Amino acid sequence: MFRRISSNARATVSIMAALTPNWERSLLSGLSRPNSFNDGFLNCYTMKLVKPYGAHIGLVPSLRAELDHFRTLADIQSPKFMVIACADSRVCPSNILGFQPGEAFMIRNVANLVPPLENGPSETNAAVEFAVNTLEVEHILVVGHSSCAGIQALMSMEDDVGSSFVENWVVKGKVAQAKAKADAAHLSFDHQCRHCEKVSINQSLLNLLTYPWIEERVRKEMLSLHGGYYDFQSCTFEKWTLDFNGSSTEDGSFSVKDRVFWS
Repeated sequence: MFRRISSNARATVSIMAALTPNWERSLLSGLSRPNSFNDGFLNCYTMKLVKPYGAHIGLVPSLRAELDHFRTLADIQSPKFMVIACADSRVCPSNILGFQPGEAFMIRNVANLVPPLENGPSETNAAVEFAVNTLEVEHILVVGHSSCAGIQALMSMEDDVGSSFVENWVVKGKVAQAKAKADAAHLSFDHQCRHCEKVSINQSLLNLLTYPWIEERVRKEMLSLHGGYYDFQSCTFEKWTLDFNGSSTEDGSFSVKDRVFWS
């Protein structure tokens, strides 16, 4: 379902990295100012990806397909995936999972948290609402990672009152904090944080089920919820799927299926 970086994606990055300073100066000077956003969208992509090939673009079928894809994206998006990831600069969902533009609707926040419905409005659940009810995505993936400073801040809190913007945000993961401390009370703080990084992902998946329009779609098998964990030290990615029948928001029970490891 999710894929790693393809050779086409790597080629695209290489081509975009080869832009000349002259092109950049031309764009900044407004020599090719678009008449509309859509014109600008296509113009930008054409200049970055297609122009280096000039008249030879017809000899590169994959690039022609890419251009056709972007022509469609200029008018409408219809992603099948939503990704909720941490804002950490080392976590780049598109690079990890090989998503191309238009394939995944994304929201990133500190510690990749999804607050429950009872917590009220936030940027995260607003994005989730749009992705599920308007875009009708079929998969939501919550991606956490090792050495997460947001989780460390959460695990360092001794009460529910934050003294900073970060603490006032990560305290929304207090249920995961309590579970992690109870499960790993005999371990060091670093190991407790590592445990909480995964517990928090699962709690966010449960929190997604507190939204009736998500719970209904998951129950009808129209939407799947997935967890993912990116380990910087081992350069591995672990992915699992929430087992709806074995999970409950009432007692906090959680069951997973289809667990896989990528390295």
